[in-house]
Amino acid sequence: MSTLNDVATLDLPFNAPFDWPRLLRFFSGRATPGVEAVEDGAYRRGIDWNGDSGTLSVRLHPRKRCIVASIEGPASRHADALAAPVARMFDLRADPNKIAAGLAADPWLAPLVAAVPGLRVPGAWSGFELVVRAIVGQQISVKAATTIIGRLVQRAGEPIDGHPHQNTAWRFPTPAALAEVDLAKIGMPGKRVAALQGFARAVASGDVPLDSSDTVDAASLRAALLALAGIGPWTVEYVAMRAWRDADAWPASDLVLMQSICARDPSLVRPAQQRSRTDAWRPYRAYAAMHLWNEVADRAGAARGG
Repeated sequence: MSTLNDVATLDLPFNAPFDWPRLLRFFSGRATPGVEAVEDGAYRRGIDWNGDSGTLSVRLHPRKRCIVASIEGPASRHADALAAPVARMFDLRADPNKIAAGLAADPWLAPLVAAVPGLRVPGAWSGFELVVRAIVGQQISVKAATTIIGRLVQRAGEPIDGHPHQNTAWRFPTPAALAEVDLAKIGMPGKRVAALQGFARAVASGDVPLDSSDTVDAASLRAALLALAGIGPWTVEYVAMRAWRDADAWPASDLVLMQSICARDPSLVRPAQQRSRTDAWRPYRAYAAMHLWNEVADRAGAARGG
């Protein structure tokens, strides 16, 4: 780690191959307006850590097998503690060769793995933010969800005083703020608004310790989320993939995944019928999902899927 004038820099290594362009594309298509941005080949967001605010910027090192994370502002004093969450977010600890060997045994996935051997499962800075995103994104496009998330930030978030980067100058709403804000005419059906605010209340009260620093059993978190109105298995598995780093999570009811499987075998129409096929991808089903989503995104030239 190097530190200079309230800027700390971390070189965080990864196991090659590492598909940085597609990782950045995924984050770019889902960046929360005002909070996150992908610009000039880097991911950037405003952060708060132990009461100190700052800017996190992450880019690929031009020569070494590592990413470079820069923390600007008072939060830079916590750089050592920030190394682990950044590594999780960018899936640096994955073993791509082991994952590729597991998935390439399947004739459907072998060409996808060969084309993109370093594909990662993009993580999330905050489990709370990710669940909010997942609820908002139910049954709408990635672009539409991003628009609504931006409105949520404007209504319930807070600007960061003196923040030097205009595109990341907002704090994402806290659970308590999101639970109480008026969300009328924000562009979501009433039931989805109720689900979103019910979830925020559950996190604010501590009933769902989503981003707790204490060790929480993933099975307990899954059960707690599923017990909330408006949150189903797709949301829970999506969060397990990205926030809890469950390499075997599988959002079985995802429309893009179901269509991709059915296109390969028209007899497999429903998730229950597809299960015997997708179980063969254990224990790396989350990476299989990313490969299938990525295939669609590559073909469409867009951030579709996930």
